[in-house]
Amino acid sequence: GMSTFEGPLMSVRAVNSLSHYTDWTIGHVHSGALGWVAFVSFGALYCLVPWIWNRKGLYSLKLVNWHFWVATIGIVLYISAMWVSGIMQGLMWRAYNALGFLEYSFIETVEAMHPFYVIRALGGALFVVGGLIMAYNLWMTVQHGEAETATAKPALAPAE
Repeated sequence: GMSTFEGPLMSVRAVNSLSHYTDWTIGHVHSGALGWVAFVSFGALYCLVPWIWNRKGLYSLKLVNWHFWVATIGIVLYISAMWVSGIMQGLMWRAYNALGFLEYSFIETVEAMHPFYVIRALGGALFVVGGLIMAYNLWMTVQHGEAETATAKPALAPAE
């Protein structure tokens, strides 16, 4: 959703001149990769693991909810920190003083982004914790989940 809107927005020349080479672009990529691709993959695993191992269902739906919310909060922190730091980074890179020199050195932009890197690390850690919750839930599903009993299906009559 958000990546689909953001991609065309970032292609606009005025926006691209601000966002290019900044953490905003990296945040955009991560919103698609972690926010969409990873969550679709999680859903596929939650669907396929019980089916492949012939289980009635998942070990714990409560753990699925925990995984979802911990990983979602993590990815929101991760991506929003990158968006904000990227916009700040782009604005600092294009700031000039009265003499036409850059207002900020490169290291000053990196120092200004440090708090956002801490938030990004926290968000990434939460995302990983969510993944570990999922891995535990799937492991317990395989090891201790209730096996589905095979029921005899009636034979179909051939078409005439």
